[in-house]
Amino acid sequence: MAEYVGLDVSKEETSFCVVDEAGKVLCQGKAESDPAALFNALRDSCLCPDLVVLETGTLSKWLARGLRERGLTVEMIDARHAHAVMGLQLNKSDTSDAMLLAKIAQTGFYRSVPVGSVEAQERHAALKARKQLIKSVRSTENTVRGLLGSFGARFPKGVGQFPVRVREALEEHPALKPAIEPLLKVIEILRREVLSVSRHIATQAKTDSACRLLMTIPGVGALTAQAVVASIDDPARFSSSRKVGTYFGLTTRRYQSGEKDISGRISRTGDSMARALLYAAANSMIVHVDRDHPLKDWALRLKKRTGHRKACVALARKLSIIMHRMLKTGEPFRWSSTAAA
Repeated sequence: MAEYVGLDVSKEETSFCVVDEAGKVLCQGKAESDPAALFNALRDSCLCPDLVVLETGTLSKWLARGLRERGLTVEMIDARHAHAVMGLQLNKSDTSDAMLLAKIAQTGFYRSVPVGSVEAQERHAALKARKQLIKSVRSTENTVRGLLGSFGARFPKGVGQFPVRVREALEEHPALKPAIEPLLKVIEILRREVLSVSRHIATQAKTDSACRLLMTIPGVGALTAQAVVASIDDPARFSSSRKVGTYFGLTTRRYQSGEKDISGRISRTGDSMARALLYAAANSMIVHVDRDHPLKDWALRLKKRTGHRKACVALARKLSIIMHRMLKTGEPFRWSSTAAA
């Protein structure tokens, strides 16, 4: 008899539900949010589950990898798809959510999300930490600007460093120093940490063969290479390189119903950070790379027709396809004979 398990994960406890091939509930319960504890609870509650399903979340990748290591077949599904089903129930609880996830597993009406490797998750952690540090720097700087502006203080003209310019402006408002100086110290510390994380990412990219391969593309640096390698992880999981553009959300949405058939903006699904870095790489190739290449020439022709931003998006999609192909074959970026000369 086939058995299907749904896991509703929370920080401390995870609710589980087991159903048979007809959708009948066989057992329900809760266990600690730990792979070993969940495996023991499932072993005591069912014979041998054919499939275990859980939503994407903070602990989901760790739990999925741990259960797979113990021999279970685990699929992780997009939380947005699961919530679309769960939103139909009248009374929501962890137990009912686990039951619905089990029935989703039983019907097969889901699209799985790749769990990914530990190495890919570590790459993402460094990139996200850098992004959060930069966000904190900008937020604190804006706070300083707002506090000074509310007293009519203006930064002196010039391109000096931010703390230096602020301290020059504070000379006319010494009463603000007790409030502004701690913020300036925080900004200086955050900037040092941004530099430290950036150096770590760059060093890791230089020692990684996949990142070095992608960095042969003009306009692609350590950050873009790390983000793409972390997102793709295993090139073999894409049956076609063309699907990578869709995976990064760089293809247009489509709405078709009756006589309506509308192609809208890009879908923006997938890894937003990798998508933004691919856009930056495309922009760099169009604006800053001097060498001629058929790919750049195509983007420049498209820019004349549709504008710079749409050309960057289209080039970013092509770059994602090329990157996947390079990771799959191990072949570096090829220049045309004219450009090479």
